Amino acid sequence: MNDTTHTIRIRPGDPADAPAVLDMLDAAVVWMNGRGNTEQWGTMPYSRRPGGAARVERYLTENAPFIAELGGAPVGALVLDSGPSSQMPIAPAGEPERYVRLLISDRRHAGRGIGAALLSHAAEETRRAGVGLLRVDCWAGGGGELVAFYERNGFTSTERFLSGAWPGQVLARRVD
Repeated sequence: MNDTTHTIRIRPGDPADAPAVLDMLDAAVVWMNGRGNTEQWGTMPYSRRPGGAARVERYLTENAPFIAELGGAPVGALVLDSGPSSQMPIAPAGEPERYVRLLISDRRHAGRGIGAALLSHAAEETRRAGVGLLRVDCWAGGGGELVAFYERNGFTSTERFLSGAWPGQVLARRVD
């Protein structure tokens, strides 16, 4: 079902958005598990994971968060940083970059281009900052569907990595 009465609006995020972001993360775990995917994010709701809620609060205070809205309601979130997480086995780019730390959309609005709109916004924010490189990492398991999503949105696969047994893929997009 297409929603033609509302367009996606993207605004800066703030700590007050934490409950909505946590709800989207929890719903994504349920959605993935329902499709048989328990490897990407496990089975525990994100909000109940040790440090999960605190991580979202840090994202919304220490990074550059953006919230996608439809009809004034949050339906997606993007968090940009200046590089990859130090907890991941990913080297800095060796040049100024912006890094997508979080991209999530409300599964009830799947197929409406929310993720693509947020990635387009990330590219524009990167360009506006005078930075030429936007990177992201994602789960590379399952049939590579998530990697393919980023490739459809202008990213090119670069290096693969393992974080424990979790297979990951780094992708890059030039925006200059």
